[in-house]
Amino acid sequence: MTVPVDAAPSGTDLGDPAFWRLPEESRAAAFARLRERPGPVAFTDRATGRRCWALVRHADVTTASRAPEVYLSGPGVTTPEPARWVRAVFGDSMVNLDDPRHADLRRVVGRAFTPRLLGKVEQDIREIAAGLVDRLERERPTDFVTAVAAQLPYQVICSMMGIPPEQRRRILARLDRAAASTGVARSVFRVPGRGLRALAALQLTVAAIGRERRRRPTDDLISALVTADVDGRRLGSRELGAFFSLLLVAGVETTRNALAHGLHLLTVHPEQRALLLGDPDAHLGGAVEEIIRYSTPIVQFRRTVAVDHRLSGTSLAAGDKVVLFYGSANRDEAVFTAPDAFDITRSPNPHLGFGGGGPHFCLGAHLARQEMRTLFRELFTRLPEIRSTAAPETVPSSFDHRVRALPFTF
Repeated sequence: MTVPVDAAPSGTDLGDPAFWRLPEESRAAAFARLRERPGPVAFTDRATGRRCWALVRHADVTTASRAPEVYLSGPGVTTPEPARWVRAVFGDSMVNLDDPRHADLRRVVGRAFTPRLLGKVEQDIREIAAGLVDRLERERPTDFVTAVAAQLPYQVICSMMGIPPEQRRRILARLDRAAASTGVARSVFRVPGRGLRALAALQLTVAAIGRERRRRPTDDLISALVTADVDGRRLGSRELGAFFSLLLVAGVETTRNALAHGLHLLTVHPEQRALLLGDPDAHLGGAVEEIIRYSTPIVQFRRTVAVDHRLSGTSLAAGDKVVLFYGSANRDEAVFTAPDAFDITRSPNPHLGFGGGGPHFCLGAHLARQEMRTLFRELFTRLPEIRSTAAPETVPSSFDHRVRALPFTF
């Protein structure tokens, strides 16, 4: 049984993979029309035939994010939701948990980020960024994603977690295979077994490292997570594996995509680039925030309605699925002046690129900002002529704003 898309303008079907293969400008225009509606917009989930509600306005996405007792993450926040057997085998990611389990796990993870560890991470980011620019000058690669954008957050995460250097290349290959199986609109390209095998290999690798760290702790995040004692609580092997997978997919993929989009945005908006290069101290922070708003690396997460209630005049029933479209919220005309303009001086900039607040606000937001600031400062200081030479090659997806490749020169 299918549910008619009775609230969306003609030709706009958010559940159809074909919509997500449209040019970005066409999708942005469609979302602008949807935001003219007074509340959530109905569309059909092609996988289940069920009606879903799209939250496309900034206020609605923020409301749902900050009411976790009404909008549950537990059934799963991705589309499609993870199968029960997958969660049983691989463990629950923090993004798919509600309180008290979410709060319990987040507390253990938060305690592991000690001042000493954070200080080491800051130093690692500076050293890795400088090393990447050194390599650019020596080797002169032509793809910014593989040479720089994918490398910085990945090397930072591996260093922070204490992943041995000899294992990193193999883990990165598995990460690429796992990430390639995410997102509704990639359904025609997906090889689920391949992605799950890659995920299993990732978790087995980190579980083995975790067992070793329990016996012989070192000064890294895995050691802190498996030896921490927060009210008698520490991470088990499955929890550690699920957290590592979340760090890799969320922490690496999102920052990689923001960096790639950022270089291109600063190329095609030369007046904004001139502002940044003229006074990096004044504009670097604003540039990072605007890149995240404009590109929105995570397009959407979903929630499940816990109780009957009304949102912006629309009745939602317990069990309904709502989809939080962060990219649309970040172009909301009610919040942002000239939302389609790229403006590094935009202030305030209450974007939802890291979520809409509440308990699931991105745990790695500070790290991502730090990585972006450090890398762009290093690049534009040492290679001020660096620029993209073509538009980013993106991957059609309703889940993330993934960049496969970005040609560049300097």
